[in-house]
Amino acid sequence: MICQTIRKGSECAFMTAKGCNYNGGVCHEIVDACQGCGRATQIEAGWYCSACPEPSTKWKRGNCNLATHIAATVATAKAKVNPLKASKRGMK
Repeated sequence: MICQTIRKGSECAFMTAKGCNYNGGVCHEIVDACQGCGRATQIEAGWYCSACPEPSTKWKRGNCNLATHIAATVATAKAKVNPLKASKRGMK
């Protein structure tokens, strides 16, 4: 439904016919880590996330999974090589 509280006119998953049902009916402003994200939108009341009503909870355990300005780095584990098998392969 369309938000009628803070983000007026934008689509909101928490808006119902009775009003906003998210944590007291109030969206929270973005945190400093959200600066530069593509999902941050400026509204007359301030900067808000278009995907999450409370951005600080997304950053509580590391990087936000919705952040567009952070590239996720995947750690590749180096395969353990058996030295005996490697020496036999080298003899061929």
